[in-house]
Amino acid sequence: MDKRVLWWVAKVLEGAGLLVVLIGLFISISEGLEDQGLKSMATEFQGLALGGGLFLVGVLIERSIGSR
Repeated sequence: MDKRVLWWVAKVLEGAGLLVVLIGLFISISEGLEDQGLKSMATEFQGLALGGGLFLVGVLIERSIGSR
């Protein structure tokens, strides 16, 4: 695959990962304000895990093509 295409794929994955973390955080805050503490913590953990995973895959792709 072309390095430019892989670079764009990596950036999209990194951006999607950050967006998932942000959405998970907002949902967690709204659940916490409704006195659903454990559900809030679970949602935050899931968002961080999924978003962090996407971000990590993007970083690894970037490192494999040598642009990071």
